[in-house]
Amino acid sequence: MLVFWKEGLVFLAVPKTGTTALEGALAPRASMVLRDPAHLKHSPVYRYRRFLHPFFKQAGGQEMETLAVIREPVDWLASWYRYRHREDLAGHPNSTRGHSFDDFVGEYIKGKPAPWAEVGSQARFLQDGEGKQGVTYLFRYEAQPRLIAFLEERLGMQITLPRLNVSPPVDVALSPGVEARLRRKCAADFAFWEQAQT
Repeated sequence: MLVFWKEGLVFLAVPKTGTTALEGALAPRASMVLRDPAHLKHSPVYRYRRFLHPFFKQAGGQEMETLAVIREPVDWLASWYRYRHREDLAGHPNSTRGHSFDDFVGEYIKGKPAPWAEVGSQARFLQDGEGKQGVTYLFRYEAQPRLIAFLEERLGMQITLPRLNVSPPVDVALSPGVEARLRRKCAADFAFWEQAQT
């Protein structure tokens, strides 16, 4: 999470949406950087609104706007699958080695997935207390130029993104049947992505 106090903007870090690269580029300019622990860095909307928003409002009397990035849901899961397929996770309960991408997505959409497929939900991250999208600005991961242009104008700086936290290449073919089940089960994720700025 990055806080830009003078600009009245809080960047909420949805996991696996390029936030590590953005943090690398923007952290020197931020008033506050929450990196550790991970549950603070990746504070969802409900946690931000419950704990940090009241604190920021009391400290400065201003209403902070929020920004987040959402990734196309199949691509987001593919990124998680590849990330958990890396060599240093081999043998760990979170490793996706020995599981196909179909296996991963099929397990993910269960009520209680196995540890290797438990990665959260972009929709739950972004929802306010009423199940609606709860950030001021929501950009698609796939629309990097528009996101960068917005940030450059808002922050008054030029941004060059480094490539950080890149996952290893792995086959992520998804069968139509599993994809159809994912789209039914995770309709809110697809709906939020459709509503995001392109």
